[in-house]
Amino acid sequence: MTILKIDSSIAGDDSVTRKLTSSIVGQFGGTGDVIHRDLSAEPLDHLTARGQDQHLLDEFIAADTVVIGAPMYNFTIPTQLKAWLDRLAVAGRSFRYTENGPEGLLGGKRVIIAFASGGVYTDDNPYEHARSYLKIFFTFLGIEPEFVNAGGVAMGLDEAIAGAGREIELLAA
Repeated sequence: MTILKIDSSIAGDDSVTRKLTSSIVGQFGGTGDVIHRDLSAEPLDHLTARGQDQHLLDEFIAADTVVIGAPMYNFTIPTQLKAWLDRLAVAGRSFRYTENGPEGLLGGKRVIIAFASGGVYTDDNPYEHARSYLKIFFTFLGIEPEFVNAGGVAMGLDEAIAGAGREIELLAA
């Protein structure tokens, strides 16, 4: 099994999402290769008409499981993560257009997103633009993403991480 681990937090060792992605990989690791891409330490340029970076999509497609650390910054995902996601949506490779609308081509892949936010943002909260964006994006590619949520870390870090830890245990079951 190949696991692609994506970290995007700028918080280094203090990052909640980095702790969560490491914990998730620990639950699934040991049975194969783990490829780690740190988008904060090695950021990608923003997407341009010339920048293809096909190897990033190839890496994503080749992975059996993808574990993504996605902190919420200013009501959305980090720009580093957005730059990586922009490389995954490629017509004809990860999705196609049909007479019935777009169709994702990457179904069957497991994507687990470790999501952390300072506050608690439910799906119907008008400030929640991060988790909903990630769900729409991966659904567009034909993937139903799974989330490990650590909401409210600014309100109670230990409680948020403990709750996320319980969700991680359920993922591995």
